Amino acid sequence: MSGPSRKTLLANVVCLGALGWIYGGDLSDALRARTAEVSALLAPPSVVRTSVVLGLSGVGLAVFLSGLLRKKPEGFKGYRLLPILLVVALFLDLVLAEGKTPLDSPELGAVALRRFQAEAQKLATVEAVPSREQVLQPLVDALGAPPYLERGVPVPAYTLQVRTGCEGPARDAPGTRPGTLLYCVARDGKQAWVTLVGLPAEVRFGAPAVLSVRGEPRSAAVRTQVPEENDVVPGIDLEIPTVVDGGAATSASP
Repeated sequence: MSGPSRKTLLANVVCLGALGWIYGGDLSDALRARTAEVSALLAPPSVVRTSVVLGLSGVGLAVFLSGLLRKKPEGFKGYRLLPILLVVALFLDLVLAEGKTPLDSPELGAVALRRFQAEAQKLATVEAVPSREQVLQPLVDALGAPPYLERGVPVPAYTLQVRTGCEGPARDAPGTRPGTLLYCVARDGKQAWVTLVGLPAEVRFGAPAVLSVRGEPRSAAVRTQVPEENDVVPGIDLEIPTVVDGGAATSASP
């Protein structure tokens, strides 16, 4: 009885490390999401599933150590438990993940910003951007649910907060819930900036803050419409050339 080969020993160590890193991390995220004000998660990981996998990992480790201490030969089936468990657990994760979006919370938040900005832009005129909450609320309702958890519970819907007299996008949001769109209208009413309350892209758990990347708010701008170039400018008479007998050209006002 010479014990397992170096290759088998290394394979079990790698599998044990992968199981602990993946499912130990999921269990930590699930427990932390329950107490964090905001979590950048679409849904909390399953505590039951991760606990079962970690429990089976403990059993596999105990069997492996038992065979190792007793110097069981290479053919001992206990040396295969951890690799088999890792493959089965990852396969089940792949099946359960089918149909889910591959985007994370910051990316989905950015998509919602762009969708809202595109629809708000359609409501802008050459004089001003939309600024009434009653007009903008239907655009917010069409966005669905924000990609954040609030103390472990999914935020049910986006909300809207309209601010006026702004000089740029909102950079702070004290006392604002995650999933709030901050719509900041400029003093002249010709431009508005939209930001989203969630978490910075580099943070997974914490207090509500404006969605940002490396400290810069992720924002979208709504601007007044640009008049068409072929529009007639009011107050200007155009002279239309006319041809009279003899080929001489004169001009006449319409």
